[in-house]
Amino acid sequence: MNAKDKKILLSDVEETGLLTLYCKVIESQSENPIIHDEKSVEMAQKLDPILEKSNSKLLKRLAARDLDQRAVVHIALRALRYDEYALKFLKNKPNAAIVNIGCGMDSRFFRIDNGKLWFIDLDLPEMINFKKKLLDENDRYRMIAGSVFDYRWMDAVDRIGTQKVMFIAEGVFMYLDPDKVKQLVLDLRKRFPGSELVCEVVKKQWTQGMWGKMASAKMSNRLNMGENAGFHFGLDHSREMEAWHPGIQYQGEWSYFETNHKKLGWMRIFKDWKYFKETQYTVHYKLN
Repeated sequence: MNAKDKKILLSDVEETGLLTLYCKVIESQSENPIIHDEKSVEMAQKLDPILEKSNSKLLKRLAARDLDQRAVVHIALRALRYDEYALKFLKNKPNAAIVNIGCGMDSRFFRIDNGKLWFIDLDLPEMINFKKKLLDENDRYRMIAGSVFDYRWMDAVDRIGTQKVMFIAEGVFMYLDPDKVKQLVLDLRKRFPGSELVCEVVKKQWTQGMWGKMASAKMSNRLNMGENAGFHFGLDHSREMEAWHPGIQYQGEWSYFETNHKKLGWMRIFKDWKYFKETQYTVHYKLN
């Protein structure tokens, strides 16, 4: 990417990909970092001169490293945890495939590469085309442009030729249509039996009525994100997907409060409060 690439035309949701990228950059360059993400730092160094010229308040803040520290810590802890999910899956399945749904500008492949895994980054064309200017694909790492609901991307997973697949949806499902998310999970189970799904979800109340408006206002005011980045999909409880099909099996859940990391500061008091832990959290399922 060079100086002539001055215009960045991304939707509100796609801009969150840059937000999470810069959260990992800021944390990687902090004292005693939660996560080390050298590839993200390299990308940010290329992006900074371009974001500085943007008309977007958010993008300008990213270039200035001006982000809410709570968001930085949250994103870094989440990225580390999702890396751990993938590494645990790969421990006994080193040749497995990892599919990063709604990948944004994430560089997970480079953080977890064991030299054997297969990795697919999936996101909308605008994001993937932009990302390809900053990262190179290789024999085991592919970037696919398209909607997660356009199932042609699944053909690429089939061509890998492994029955060992983990689907990761980090910070994605809550922004999507609820009916389409449900159908996607059911279709993943049907097409890739024995696979696993790790996905971030929010409490359903944050997608509806006054609570939904509060969530959108929070993202808009704190992060300068547009109204289209509001929450749409949520769960009443973490085992709700099991009712969708008997082959969907709950494996566990995680909230970043559970880490009790010192960088959470005073928010560590919430680690034993179920309400706060289940506001926005991660659920792990097997799809049999």
